[in-house]
Amino acid sequence: MPPPLLDSHPSLRVIIHLDMDAFYASVEVRDNPALKGKPVVVGGPSGRSVVSAASYEARRYGIRSAMPITRARQLCPQAIFLPVRMARYREVSDQIMAIFERFTPLVEPLSLDEAFLDVTGSARLFGSGREIAVTIKRLIRDETGLTGSAGVAANKLVAKIASDLEKPNGLTLVEPGREREFLAPLPVSRLWGAGATTIKELALLGVATIGDLAALPLDLLLARFGKSGGLHLHLSALGMDNREVVPEREAKSVGHEDTYEVDLSSATQVRRELLSLAVRVGVRLRRHHLAGRTVSLKVRYSDFATVSRAVTLPEATSDGQLLFRAALELLAKTETHRRAVRLLGISVSNLVPHSRPKQNDLFGASRKQARREKLNRATDAINQKFGREAINPALLSRKKEPTGK
Repeated sequence: MPPPLLDSHPSLRVIIHLDMDAFYASVEVRDNPALKGKPVVVGGPSGRSVVSAASYEARRYGIRSAMPITRARQLCPQAIFLPVRMARYREVSDQIMAIFERFTPLVEPLSLDEAFLDVTGSARLFGSGREIAVTIKRLIRDETGLTGSAGVAANKLVAKIASDLEKPNGLTLVEPGREREFLAPLPVSRLWGAGATTIKELALLGVATIGDLAALPLDLLLARFGKSGGLHLHLSALGMDNREVVPEREAKSVGHEDTYEVDLSSATQVRRELLSLAVRVGVRLRRHHLAGRTVSLKVRYSDFATVSRAVTLPEATSDGQLLFRAALELLAKTETHRRAVRLLGISVSNLVPHSRPKQNDLFGASRKQARREKLNRATDAINQKFGREAINPALLSRKKEPTGK
């Protein structure tokens, strides 16, 4: 269970929980408009795979996340089943998280498609919590073509529950002091920490709604679920939660890795994918104002043999081209003979705060670095506005060989 919750809203915080609508499936429809209005299911290709996401059209047939793909096919044989493209979802997620960070530095991602935002200190610049949520939803729609649902409340618990009530494209505001009233009619399954076993035990106590749970004596809950579990259920039912929004902890490394459904069989494919990874890692480093000296390459071959190599550069960098060159040198040290590649990954560690080149050194490496920095910043700005593929290295712009991605 999550840690016990204490006060309701000790300092009247303003918390937004924003959750994207059917995220993976929505990205697929956005990328292929011909899928609009059709039941789309995203999941692995094998019969043992499970549903990763389902469009709202597919959900009408009873298809849900984590359901076996075989069951989903039985429920809706005419659905369009697509493979998971995790790298693509990460790209779009990065765009969305960057929108959040325009309004507050206090962003706590829970997954690729949802996050908490503490906008308590943002009111003077951007308005009320509801106004900020409306603006963020509009920016997401304008810049990514996707929709998300938001909950606005004085604490994380209530904001998260609120965001799920009016999906898709919903917005629910819970005024401070009305948390218990808001929660009372909802089923206990809405609460964090109320899993299947807990719900069954609560049913034996006559509890069906959160209001029923709030009415139970605390002593009874402590005796039945223990000190931590009982207190958590009691405070949750009252809508009390003083947990802070915790931004991403300081990174020890920044990286990306992709697993390919069809193995990469040519050197050109491998080079292209390495460049794509290096560019993405560079973008992420710059977004977090970081640079790194140690570049690591991970390669998994078709026979599942996995090799890792690393090199430490003379100076820290966030430049995708430099990361690509380092990765190519490391790749040459992994290949004992030509094998198809199943997975590639690049990560950068030994991180330091990113700083621009000194302006008083106009010659040599620093001048060249300054030009690269300027180009990277311009490219980042354009791609942030128009999508990551608006400007790309020439190798990534050429017609791709089929990789199954």
